[in-house]
Parts: sequence; C-alpha cells; structure tokens
Amino acid sequence: MRVPEAAGRARVVVLTRQGCHLCEVAEQTVAAVAAETGDTWTTVDVDADPELKARYTDEVPVTFVDGRQHDFWRVDPARLRAALGA
Repeated sequence: MRVPEAAGRARVVVLTRQGCHLCEVAEQTVAAVAAETGDTWTTVDVDADPELKARYTDEVPVTFVDGRQHDFWRVDPARLRAALGA
C-alpha cells in the first residue's frame, strides 16, 4: 500500500471517512498516544482516493506507522506506543 502524498512526513497515518464512529475513536487514541510520544500523525479520507477506497473501505479506520499498515478497526494504545518506540 502506498501512503498518500497528502500524508506528508507524519509517522502515523489514519485512513478515515466522515460519519465513522470508529474513526473518531481511533483519531482520539492516536492523538493521545502521539501527544505522549511526540510523534506526528495525520488523517486521510479514504473516500477521496478511489484506490484507497477500493482496498480499505471495509477496514476503516486503518492505521499506518512509518508507511506500513499497523492496524484496522480499532487502535490499541499499548500496541501503538510499542510500534512508535521500535
């Protein structure tokens, strides 16, 4: 998977969509962990990119760390902290 150029240099990217409750929860979790670790993060709207939508529509939210898929549906804070520390 390619992380969209719009994601810039953020360490954590969350693929989201509007109206997605799990996405809101994932964003809150990522924001809290990133605030602790000092890492950067961003979101990308999966519906804005046909390729991403085709690949990930049933898995949203999808979390990437350093350009690699980390998780989908839910974000475990401890697991995310460990990935950012690696």
